Amino acid sequence: MNTGSDRGTNESATGDTTTGTTAQSGAETGAETGAQTAEETQHVSKAPAFIKARKSLHLSWQVGVFIVGLAVIAAGVAMLVLPGPGWVAIFAGLAIWATEFAWAHLVLRWTKRKVTEAAQRALDPKVRRRNIILTTAGLVIAGALIGFYLWKYGLVLPWDLKDQ
Repeated sequence: MNTGSDRGTNESATGDTTTGTTAQSGAETGAETGAQTAEETQHVSKAPAFIKARKSLHLSWQVGVFIVGLAVIAAGVAMLVLPGPGWVAIFAGLAIWATEFAWAHLVLRWTKRKVTEAAQRALDPKVRRRNIILTTAGLVIAGALIGFYLWKYGLVLPWDLKDQ
């Protein structure tokens, strides 16, 4: 099973190993280089060399990385509704996956780009002004509701109300 994490270890997509002394035709080498995109050639497994040397050990390593990343992402999803840094954990799990899997590396790169674009849009003066106005209006409405509650019932908690 080729997950794209073994690029750069002198192994082609078909699983054949090649050495620097093997004679290849120029057309074959050119076609293989042209088929690989920049993302594929940049991503290399972060597993130690002795693990990458044995296919079964490398597969076990990838399964372990997948399980650890999945656990971190699951904890992040739980922290979205529970107290804790949910999004940070989700991105950390994705970064763990990106150490071994090319698809996760691409997803992480896309996510970073989208977060950066959203941050740039949020810093736009028009958007900031709108957000400040909406926040102020929300706080005024919340203050008015709290003020009305205190005027009507005083400092009595809602579950301590008697029929009034």
